Amino acid sequence: MENVLLCASYASSDAASAVPASSIAELEDRDIHWYAAYTRANHEKRIAQELVRRSVEHYLPLYESVRKWKDRRVRLQMPLFPGYIFVRLALRDRLRVLEVPGVARLVGFHGHPTPVPEEDLEAVRMCLAGHRRVEPHRYIQRGQRVRVISGPLTGLSGIVVRQRNSTRFVISLELLKRSVAVELEAADVVET
Repeated sequence: MENVLLCASYASSDAASAVPASSIAELEDRDIHWYAAYTRANHEKRIAQELVRRSVEHYLPLYESVRKWKDRRVRLQMPLFPGYIFVRLALRDRLRVLEVPGVARLVGFHGHPTPVPEEDLEAVRMCLAGHRRVEPHRYIQRGQRVRVISGPLTGLSGIVVRQRNSTRFVISLELLKRSVAVELEAADVVET
């Protein structure tokens, strides 16, 4: 999409080949991207059900958490990013999401929804598919940058955090200011 806008700005210098601003907006609306929808607290699963009913492609990454209650332990499927669900759509269709009860807005800057980079969501999917312990982590930007060289997460880049006897690989989503941690073996990563 940036190429189209760049070409349009060059073309606008020539009066005969100028592209009206309304045409550029229409081109942007046709592009389908992933967006993060900010939701009401603890309503992510209910919103996901409603998005299925409305035929909106969505992604709600869940992780397993063991909670200890008075009389037993319970395994729960919890949202990896509490308060967010990812939706894939063209901006012109955003009302299909915003009309869902419990959805506050699409995340963005200055009132404009910002697409979530596909590679960020793919990294989250790979972490969850790797059958390793995955859980939310405090947002971090600094640390020892590494690249995974073996295992199901091969090729991913992130930050390594060492806790007690384990190595945790942290992937951060800039747009949400949230991070995800995955336990890895120290031999699976190399410094970048």
